[in-house]
Amino acid sequence: MKPLFSKPLSSYTLIILLLVGGTGIIHGLLTENYIFLIALQCIEFIILILVMSHVYHHYIHPIQKSVHTVDELVKGNYRARVHHPAQGSITDLGNKINMLARSLSEFSIQEEVKAKQLLTVINNIDSGLALIDEKGYIHLVNRKFTQLFGDTMNDYVGYLYYEVMETSAIHETVQRIFLYEKNMKDHFTLQTAGDQRHFEIVGAPVFNEKNILKGAVLVFYDITEYKRLELMRKDFVANVSHELKTPVTSIMGFAETLLEDDTDEETKRRFLEIIYTESKHLRVLIDDLLTLSKLEHADYHLNVEQLKLSELLDSIVPVIQHLADHKQINFICEVEENISWYTDREKMKQVLKNLLVNAISYTPEKGTVRLRVFSNQEHISFEVKDTGIGIAEEDLPRIFERFYRVDKARSRNTGGTGLGLAIVKHIVEVHGGNIRVESDVDEGTSFQVMLPKHPNRK
Repeated sequence: MKPLFSKPLSSYTLIILLLVGGTGIIHGLLTENYIFLIALQCIEFIILILVMSHVYHHYIHPIQKSVHTVDELVKGNYRARVHHPAQGSITDLGNKINMLARSLSEFSIQEEVKAKQLLTVINNIDSGLALIDEKGYIHLVNRKFTQLFGDTMNDYVGYLYYEVMETSAIHETVQRIFLYEKNMKDHFTLQTAGDQRHFEIVGAPVFNEKNILKGAVLVFYDITEYKRLELMRKDFVANVSHELKTPVTSIMGFAETLLEDDTDEETKRRFLEIIYTESKHLRVLIDDLLTLSKLEHADYHLNVEQLKLSELLDSIVPVIQHLADHKQINFICEVEENISWYTDREKMKQVLKNLLVNAISYTPEKGTVRLRVFSNQEHISFEVKDTGIGIAEEDLPRIFERFYRVDKARSRNTGGTGLGLAIVKHIVEVHGGNIRVESDVDEGTSFQVMLPKHPNRK
């Protein structure tokens, strides 16, 4: 009897009691045999209870369970299932609901995987991305965006774009996208921590299936490196033009003078020597440009062979010592014995010669130039250190650029082309090594080169 008065059945039991009581009153008016009347009402109550219990457990309760399961599915709980036993159509209903739940669960998992994949792609693209709705609120920014502009995703998502993006170029791009409903492009510059960074912004409108504008997607490209390379290219063209123009102008000028009939022999000879000197400088410049071009070519091959350090120094040190003696510079070699490695002999000779000649050229008389060579099992290291004029800190990042000169007047006086360090850097990198520089103005400069003993052949 206890289940009859439980919460789900109590209301039904109460209704049956009222129904039986009502029929008992009616029957009491028709008969005076109260024992028979009570027995009849008890039998009626039991029959109605049994029918009600059967209907409840086999129809009403399963339907309630199904409704509860559907409610859970609507809320997004796709793990909900109908477990109550039933018969007939109610069983089919429960099975269909369970099949629907499984399908929704699988679909939800697939959508979740796709969403994670899409988010992973968005967060790992090498461009900043922002999604703005038609009201101007930011719905999404990726990881690269926060790296470019700082702060976190929570500092942008949910805010109006013009409240958290202060750059006017971004505001104008978004406004033009909403106004013209077309792709837009613009450029802007940001000053960050003493460094100027250049960006390109590309915006595209977002439409729904009814072709109604629903927002905009903004993509931000960091083109700082591109701008730097573009500036280097312009500088390179200007420098090449200048470097070629200077000797060519000299040669043409003196050649025109020589064509005059009244030039004496001594003047002719002096002019011819100048023409020869300028021609030689022009040839060196062209040779250096061709060397750089070859080193930068993808198909460049190193002529790798085993080289003993003693052989390399024997071909370089006498020339360097002569230059040092001419300027009364103390040239010191500190090298380990019995060092050998695999390298391109001629290119390695060019690296050391360029570094040592530079050191002597920029070191005043009675200064010191020191060459140190040491090695371990995997690498060989060279250090060329001088007590020369040094390099200013702001010039250090650019000294390996073509034609970049710290002291332009001194470079031209030494006959340099401005390409020596660029060639050195390329040779070292082709060998799989690296080069570093440390310098203090009026104290000296140190170049350190580290090369693998067994470079990969190219």
